[in-house]
Amino acid sequence: MRLKVVTIAMAATLAALPVQAAAPEFRGADPLGSMPRIDAPIALMLDVGSGRVLFSRDPHRRFVPASITKIMTSYVAFDLISKGKLRLDQRIPIRPETFRKWRNVGSTMFLPAEAQPTVAELIEGIVTVSANDACVVLAEGATGSVPAFTALMNQAADELGMRDSHFNTPNGWMDEGQTYVTAADLATLSGALMTRFPDLYRRFYGHSQMTWNGITQPNHNPLYGHTEGADGVKTGFTNEAGYGFVGSAQRNGRRLVMVLGGYDRPIDRTNQSRAFIEWGFAAWDAKPIYRKGSALGSAAVQGGEARQVSLVAPHDLSVTMPKGAASKYRLSVRYKGPLKAPIRKGETVASLLVRVPGEPVHVLPLAAGEDVARGGVLARLRNGAMGLVGL
Repeated sequence: MRLKVVTIAMAATLAALPVQAAAPEFRGADPLGSMPRIDAPIALMLDVGSGRVLFSRDPHRRFVPASITKIMTSYVAFDLISKGKLRLDQRIPIRPETFRKWRNVGSTMFLPAEAQPTVAELIEGIVTVSANDACVVLAEGATGSVPAFTALMNQAADELGMRDSHFNTPNGWMDEGQTYVTAADLATLSGALMTRFPDLYRRFYGHSQMTWNGITQPNHNPLYGHTEGADGVKTGFTNEAGYGFVGSAQRNGRRLVMVLGGYDRPIDRTNQSRAFIEWGFAAWDAKPIYRKGSALGSAAVQGGEARQVSLVAPHDLSVTMPKGAASKYRLSVRYKGPLKAPIRKGETVASLLVRVPGEPVHVLPLAAGEDVARGGVLARLRNGAMGLVGL
């Protein structure tokens, strides 16, 4: 398998969006000069549409995530649902031993011993009120056991390139440091959660409270009710981890994700996270380059019914620059090819490389534009013959 890199020429879909403009030229203040005070020992802000890191402090330092773990729990659940291996209306009974172990432990949904909640209700409890009991019930109902579910969590982390993360529990409960993450990995995970499962993300994230079985509980996300466009993601706290937060907001099609870890006091996490996200929107501009669904080219496929698959933008793609700065950049597509069938529509199969002078290369995901089934004998013979003659 060879690495293929293709420089992108201007496409018709970008007629109004120039690929090159003037070199970066600051007309306003340095964005870092207006940045609010952030005391968290671990901090990161990412513009999802461009992949640009707007600020980072120790982003690869491993730390204990506590309930922030539940972002990966929801990611695995969404993936199982998208593959038809789990249904939202599926009811899951609670095992007696699970009820005894997790009854009223930390944040819970207060699941009764005889309850049979649906998968949708469990996900809502996990995402909105950080229900520890719901995580275990979902894990056991979806895969048969907690170890089987955490194996899927670690498999997903590996597929996403989360090289410095490991999951030992589905709810982040204290486990002597066996569960750990980094800010960079959490930003990767959160971006994938939103872009790969947009419908499920909109359905379950962004709720300020939840009522189930007659009990109403609030979501402790510090952005809700205060920050325009806030719709995620997850807070976390244990004495071991301190106060952490992965937050997100979207305005005018532009999404920011921030990770803050290690606060000693919740009030500092609350106030500084609100100021931090506002700085991200105020001090930076996003310049669109490709809209969601735009075709950027195609990639060769091996062993499929088709010999090529189109490459499309899975969400709006942009270049982020300090406010008041013009931009000059080059684009290219990279993938390890030929790709091997079968390929699912929407699956990440390639990368868009954005090169801005004086900056690291920004890497954005590209998705398959259609399904490519595994080819039968005749298809493989046909494709092999065409390859031999250079077609």
